[in-house]
Amino acid sequence: MRQLVSDGTTRPLPWRLEQLDRLDAALSANSDAVLAALASDLGKPDVEAYFEVVAVRQEINLCRRQLRRWIAPKKVSVPVSQRPGQAEVIAEPLGCVLIIGPWNYPFHLALQPLVSALAAGNTAILKPSEHAPATAQLISALIEQAFPPEIVQVVQGDGSTAQALLAERFDHIFFTGGERIGKIVMGAAAQHLTPVTLELGGKSPAVVLSDADLEVTSRRLVWGKCLNAGQTCIAPDYLLVESGIREALIQALGERITACFGEEPLHSSDLASIVNAAQYQRLSGLLERAREQGQILLGGTCDPERKRIAPTVVAVRDREDPLMQEELFGPLLPVLEVDGLGQAIQWINQRPKPLALYLFSRSKQHQETVLRHTSSGGVCFNDVVMQVGVPELPFGGVGASGMGAYHGKAGFDAFSHRRSVLRRPFALDLPFRYPPYAGRLPLIRRLLG
Repeated sequence: MRQLVSDGTTRPLPWRLEQLDRLDAALSANSDAVLAALASDLGKPDVEAYFEVVAVRQEINLCRRQLRRWIAPKKVSVPVSQRPGQAEVIAEPLGCVLIIGPWNYPFHLALQPLVSALAAGNTAILKPSEHAPATAQLISALIEQAFPPEIVQVVQGDGSTAQALLAERFDHIFFTGGERIGKIVMGAAAQHLTPVTLELGGKSPAVVLSDADLEVTSRRLVWGKCLNAGQTCIAPDYLLVESGIREALIQALGERITACFGEEPLHSSDLASIVNAAQYQRLSGLLERAREQGQILLGGTCDPERKRIAPTVVAVRDREDPLMQEELFGPLLPVLEVDGLGQAIQWINQRPKPLALYLFSRSKQHQETVLRHTSSGGVCFNDVVMQVGVPELPFGGVGASGMGAYHGKAGFDAFSHRRSVLRRPFALDLPFRYPPYAGRLPLIRRLLG
């Protein structure tokens, strides 16, 4: 697979566009099968499942439009002392890359990086998540149908399979998942000095200030938190609510939950399931402890047979609460009261840098304050999750929430090496650069400063 890159086969624009066309055709032929697989693995409603197909096709379409410009050499000016030399930067493929996908969005978070890898002229091995077996099997069949094995292969298996893959020497590793496994991936990559892109997560906060439109805010928060049953890396993980509007916001959240999922959300066809028993037990354990402490404000019902948890709002008083220790990855929403934006920023900065940060406020001054005094992978004002739907916005974390970014040009860059090239003619070979140097320092000072 690396040989195909090193012999130059993958460099021409037509080859790269052909691979994107192959993937697009496979998506078109298997769109309904994708919805069925995601329903099987995660109980996803068709609309939510279709978002995964749209995300991949959106990436393909963007690459088709921009690829000619992205691969064109970029001219760089040269100093007078180097003229008439010419300098440029060429984006070249890295080689054979490994993409390890997650279980929460098992289709598009495996294939969207593949689009970038192929656009950049690489070959790739995909390792889909074993925790979404129907989707993993579909990806394997789809890739086998679309590509010869020297271009893209799928390797299925559990953690031991991933470890075996990580022991091989790849030219780049792209991993989406949790911080714990991210450290393992980075450690394995270090053995071969392989560059990595780590798309992790963390506890993404949402700050709601008193000048927010609570009706719109509650609508967007409920949608973002309940999308994929909360199993979204950029879902709002907890709320920091300004004093004086807590009760009104909780009431608005409750009304919105009922409007979206009915009086009995566990029976709603629009609410996805928790991916497996282990994740369900983790979330239900947190929920049970909150129930014992009298913290549940809204929701709290569970269905262990179908691994479903109703959207639940929970009161939290301090950062020592179990709900505030790790990313929840479920439809549980802790709410903490703060006395203003300053205290909210203190809360945020006392935790590892999140993948996403949300602020609901009409004030541009408050928005600028958040940008100046916090750090996060991305920021979205007065909405949640929607930033991921802007194809040309880089998506990635910082610190504990990840390293590197993709989507659009950022994805192309992640899977490319920016190679510096200087072209020099044989003419004008000035003798003062060569020894012996005696007596030349004054001249060099005048010429070079």
